[in-house]
Amino acid sequence: MNGSYSLKDIKPGQKAKVSRLLSDGGIRRRLLDIGLIENTEVECLGTSPSGDPSAFLIRGAVIAIRSEDCKKILLHRN
Repeated sequence: MNGSYSLKDIKPGQKAKVSRLLSDGGIRRRLLDIGLIENTEVECLGTSPSGDPSAFLIRGAVIAIRSEDCKKILLHRN
């Protein structure tokens, strides 16, 4: 993949950096509060058995994020 892609596109074990958030409202505030700002590194740790949500390592904390919200978090390759 070239350029930007979303958090939903990375697989377990892959890392990427945040380029921007397309979310708005309360979810945007929560994502910013956990440190999802430009150039924050995220690593996909895995998905739940049903495939949603997925777990990510963000600034030393494991955070579960729903697929719908992952689509609105744009990334760029490390």
